[in-house]
Amino acid sequence: MNAVEVRHLSRSFDGREILRDVSFTVGHGEIFGYLGPNGAGKTTTVRVLLGLLAPGAGEVRVLGRDLAVDDDARARVGVLFENNGLADRMSAADNLAYYAGLYGVDDPAGRIDELLTLVDLADRRDDLVGTFSTGMKRKLGIARAILHRPEVVFLDEPSSGLDPGAQRMVRDLIVELSRREEMTVFLNSHHLDEVQRICSTVAILAGGSIRAFDSVANLTTASGRPAVTVVLADPGDRPRACETVGRLPFVAGCDMSGDALLCTLSDPGATPDLIAALVGANFRIEEVRRSSRSLEEIYLCEVEGAEREGSLRKGEGESGAPASGSLSPRAARLNRLRGPL
Repeated sequence: MNAVEVRHLSRSFDGREILRDVSFTVGHGEIFGYLGPNGAGKTTTVRVLLGLLAPGAGEVRVLGRDLAVDDDARARVGVLFENNGLADRMSAADNLAYYAGLYGVDDPAGRIDELLTLVDLADRRDDLVGTFSTGMKRKLGIARAILHRPEVVFLDEPSSGLDPGAQRMVRDLIVELSRREEMTVFLNSHHLDEVQRICSTVAILAGGSIRAFDSVANLTTASGRPAVTVVLADPGDRPRACETVGRLPFVAGCDMSGDALLCTLSDPGATPDLIAALVGANFRIEEVRRSSRSLEEIYLCEVEGAEREGSLRKGEGESGAPASGSLSPRAARLNRLRGPL
């Protein structure tokens, strides 16, 4: 059983379709990144998962249960929306004590001490939250969300509005709580660097539908498999080298890309064998590097693709281009970045 399951979810507001046939799963213990531009429907998805909104179509499950009707399952879930849910006129410890009472936390004093130490706020436990920086409030908000030791915690834009230093503190805290508390983390975000650093699996939501869903490792390799770019000392050797490489059992494919060979491997550890085979066939190698795309490139391509498809549905032109018939420089660059996932 997965920690989170979304099957063919659709949801509309006032006749406008927000989510369209959305499906994905989150495994137990994962840090899952749910990506998309503002207004894409990320928060709507989370609200449906939490039972705060009814799905228009499809079904959702958290820990195998429907949180809209299952109080016991809701008690096993933690949530942090953009509002931290803290009282400025209460101290950090008193805020956590209040929620500990609501959750019925065993040994609340010990748990509060443990969490204040975890989020590095033990020395500010008696200070009013209204005196805290935005980053400190965010860390305390995360402590509030995991106070009752939930099995799954939903974090909605946890780094929103934070400076780079505070973003790093929150990012490190998410990794630590996943490891130490053994929680599944559902991270709702559009901070791509943050997601690529800490998430094992991501889904990209754009135009109301899932545009990509896979592990970060698979998405950022050229075709879901490890790929290596090989630059030969003599570019004229490329056709013969490509033929040689294509016969190797651990190579899934080889193409000539510019002045180099792009080799897709079926075995992630086969790069040394590839180099040895080329050298053994008397090819002189000038450079070898892993080929990948950043999550930012993939994200921008998918969002741009969703925008083009939306334009087509609205009848703005067969190519989805502006009325002038030409793509902007940014759109043209994103087109060049598009490739198979």
